[in-house]
Amino acid sequence: MGVVTVGELKTSISGKRSFRPSSTIRHAATEWPISDVSSDVTIEIGASSFALHKFPLVSRSGRIRRLLIEAKDATISRMNLSLIPGGPEAFELAAKFCYGINIEITLSNVAMLRCAAHFLEMTEEFVQKNLEARTEAYLKDTVLPNISNSISVLHRCECLSPVSEEINLVNRLINAIANNACKEQLASGLLKLDHNFPMKTMPNIEPETPSDWWGKSLSVLNLEFFERVLTAVKSKGLKQDMISKILINYTHNSLQGLVIRDPHIVRGSLLDMELQKKQRVIVEAMVSLLPTQSRRSSVPMAFLSSLLKTAIASSASTSCRSDLERRIGLQLDQAILEDILIPANSYGNNHGTMYDTESILRIFSIFLNLDEDDDEDNRMRDESEMAYDFDSPGSPKQSSILKVSKLLDTFLAEIALDTNLLPSKFIALAELLPDHARIISDGLYRAVDIFLKVHPNIKDSERYRLCKTIDCQKLSQEACSHAAQNERLPVQMAVQVLYFEQIRLRNAMNGGHNQFFFGTINSQFPQRSSSGAGSGAISPRDNYASVRRENRELKLEVARMRMRLTDLEKDHVSMKQELDQ
Repeated sequence: MGVVTVGELKTSISGKRSFRPSSTIRHAATEWPISDVSSDVTIEIGASSFALHKFPLVSRSGRIRRLLIEAKDATISRMNLSLIPGGPEAFELAAKFCYGINIEITLSNVAMLRCAAHFLEMTEEFVQKNLEARTEAYLKDTVLPNISNSISVLHRCECLSPVSEEINLVNRLINAIANNACKEQLASGLLKLDHNFPMKTMPNIEPETPSDWWGKSLSVLNLEFFERVLTAVKSKGLKQDMISKILINYTHNSLQGLVIRDPHIVRGSLLDMELQKKQRVIVEAMVSLLPTQSRRSSVPMAFLSSLLKTAIASSASTSCRSDLERRIGLQLDQAILEDILIPANSYGNNHGTMYDTESILRIFSIFLNLDEDDDEDNRMRDESEMAYDFDSPGSPKQSSILKVSKLLDTFLAEIALDTNLLPSKFIALAELLPDHARIISDGLYRAVDIFLKVHPNIKDSERYRLCKTIDCQKLSQEACSHAAQNERLPVQMAVQVLYFEQIRLRNAMNGGHNQFFFGTINSQFPQRSSSGAGSGAISPRDNYASVRRENRELKLEVARMRMRLTDLEKDHVSMKQELDQ
């Protein structure tokens, strides 16, 4: 086996010996090319070994001194230090230090050197300004006061366990990150406070805004260290919006490398199962670190949705999925269709549905149950605080319900295209909202019509129950016209549509046309003014002629509907007779 040198000692001008490192890799014992001094001890570390001298080593390392003293053989020439943290690289730097060479301590090696100094017992007991003291000074002056430097050194500690934990280096770095982050937040808040009082601020100087640059750098940490850092900053009072940004950035970077892009990977294979396990661990950890649940949470809906999709795909725990469903339900009025299109985990089932309707059903139920919580809160308020009508069309609660109803109708229209979707699941979602949640039922009618078109062979009882969810009185004129001629609908519904439309038209012709047309428009668009130049542009004669034309059109429409109603009644009677037979 060939000998590869680590370095050599040479005499300087002052007469002192210095260590000249070699750039070659050490796989064997190092021979010193010095004529007057030969090595008397070989240090073995894994596959590497170093041919050195006892005196400079024992003068600074208590561990090497003790091992030589405790050795039965006084002429021991080999020593194994494979457990030294940092391996051969750390020992080489420590050996240089023992030979009196001024090594450079940096962010990339300070953790390694601090752990190696502890392992080799290079303390002040043997010599002043030993390696342990030198690394401690660097930590206090350069690393601990700076968030970015602390994160960088903490990342290096991941491969230095358990020594980095024994010397409390990890905890010190984590506490430094948390303390400095909160100090930065406080300083930023004071700058904002000064900015709100222009008299106290200097002109043309804009206050610095808080930045999450250090939050982005946390993505280099492993999951265990990241959890410990985030727990620390939360306990110190870091704002929830900053915590959310940190979580989003870390989750994105962690899961990005776990997305399977190779279509040749077989589902259920060892590789696929390993990727799912990593995804599951990350998602469950991120959910446990989310800020407190609230209707005004700082966690974006898109992020919660992506977490739930990953949780379902990776078969995360039930508690993890329930937590995410609860959070999404609390702020469902902020969601868009893409957020609730959650793919189903249909592993092993070729006839599974495209989307997880059970999860969506629970999410919408959570949102609807919030009304009961609000009612309980309202009962506890003083009567003077309850003058505002929370169920009025313009109230925050009612506007949220209307948003969610439109979202559900859009979702129903999307999942109606799934041929594997059972009618019972579709009906359960269609029946979910209360009557007051929809002002107009056109969206629900469209979704039901799509479902009937895609599922032509469903039972008549299911067809009837499905159409029963539609309030015919809330259909627009266009939807009524379509429904009256829609052969996919049960006869009962077509009759009902014609009946309500006939009543509406009859009321309009019996003197209620002004109220029906103009009153409804004015109530829907109260912001439009009924006074001014525009309101007097139509003369009474023109207005009367217009109303007469509308009456004639309505009479013709009623005549057509009566004919259609007669035909439908005949069909209904014949069907009933066939069923009786």
